[in-house]
Amino acid sequence: MTAFIIRRLVQLVPLLFGITLLTFGIINLIPGSPFNRYQLNPRMKPADIVNIRAKYHLDDPWPQRYVAWVSDLARGDLGISLLNNTPVRDRIFSVLPNTVLLSATAFFTALLISIPVGIIAALKRNSFFDNATTIGSVAAFAIPSVWLSLLLIIFFSVKFREWGLPFLPIGQMGDSRSGGGFLDRLEHLILPTVALALVQLASWTRYIRASMLEVIRQDFVRTAQAKGLKFRAVTMGHAFRNALLPLVTLMGLSLPDLFAGAFVVETVFAWNGIGRLAVQSSQQNDYTMIMGITLMFAVLTILGNLLADVAYALLDPRIRYD
Repeated sequence: MTAFIIRRLVQLVPLLFGITLLTFGIINLIPGSPFNRYQLNPRMKPADIVNIRAKYHLDDPWPQRYVAWVSDLARGDLGISLLNNTPVRDRIFSVLPNTVLLSATAFFTALLISIPVGIIAALKRNSFFDNATTIGSVAAFAIPSVWLSLLLIIFFSVKFREWGLPFLPIGQMGDSRSGGGFLDRLEHLILPTVALALVQLASWTRYIRASMLEVIRQDFVRTAQAKGLKFRAVTMGHAFRNALLPLVTLMGLSLPDLFAGAFVVETVFAWNGIGRLAVQSSQQNDYTMIMGITLMFAVLTILGNLLADVAYALLDPRIRYD
């Protein structure tokens, strides 16, 4: 296992190099400039704009700018924001804990619900519960995140308030008037967590159901039942452990998906996270900030794959990478 992890880490070097090249090339092909707004400012002289562009080396040849950017990356420097002249790394890490809180809550919420629902649906195949789960999963998977977020706001905040029922807050991460304690943060976390977790919940439930249906028909499960093992031991100790393997890969690949889904959810709910920062940076053509966030998501995808492979070997003793 150790040798496998070392090989994978070594393979990351050329992969990350290719990612940086694609990221830099695509971002620099985007039309527009963060300094276009200065051209409409009557107090801004053309010479001032030229000086600003020279300060950030925007007029240098792109190979020269790419080498400079990669050199800074090797030292852990993601560059300077073109809008507010602050380090990109500091800005990202200032809002990253908020996104981690939202994504982790959505991840474990979807996991805790999808596992028992998927197992029960498989064990009660073609029952009313199974059919209802199938219909609900397909419907939840098809709902766009932005539409679901707005629907949750209208129903659980606006309508509940009109009906005189306890309602949930619709924006920000806390209410400064109440002091922003734990319960206040929890109330603000409920709606964005539901909006972010629902798609993963629907997908994982279908995968667990399909994997369990495949495993419970195999001979080793029937043998365990014939030996007189209890139903719980057969289901969880034998069937579910083998059915969990496909889900491990899906969960590893879902880590960047959760962060990507935060783009919409954080924007709708005004959650001060990395997704909202990415949307704002894209709207304002902050190239260095966009490149830093894109690179972070690429690294998350790679680490998700690596964690999935390691978890495979830990769950299934038949798998050996060395």
